[in-house]
Amino acid sequence: MIGRLNHVAIVVPDLAGASANYRDTLGATVTEAQDLPDHGVTTVFVELPNTKIELLHPFGEDSPIDNFLMNNPSGGMHHVCYEVEDIHAAIDQLVSEGARVLGDGQPKTGAHGLPVVFLHPKDFAGTLIELEEVAAA
Repeated sequence: MIGRLNHVAIVVPDLAGASANYRDTLGATVTEAQDLPDHGVTTVFVELPNTKIELLHPFGEDSPIDNFLMNNPSGGMHHVCYEVEDIHAAIDQLVSEGARVLGDGQPKTGAHGLPVVFLHPKDFAGTLIELEEVAAA
């Protein structure tokens, strides 16, 4: 069901500083910051030859990653994102196998403008998983 690793997301307390570290220290290409009010985050993508790193920072009041930063003030790994060809079929299969889809169980539009859902970390060895629908390769 899952395809390629799309990105690894890291919550950071200082988005500009983290972006500068990846751009200036590591020599990576870093996108402009993008606010995602529906997700309560501001995001930046670090482009790598084989995948991406997503840097996340809270946006607005009651951001879902506020608690993460309170518990991890230096930031840290938040989730991994895998690609799927049909997000609705993936949801149906996962739910039938007992996995929990977070939120209302329906896809939302993610940072790439594509449908995404998150899976409960307790169902996947403590790892928050994001699934993103992409066109078949």
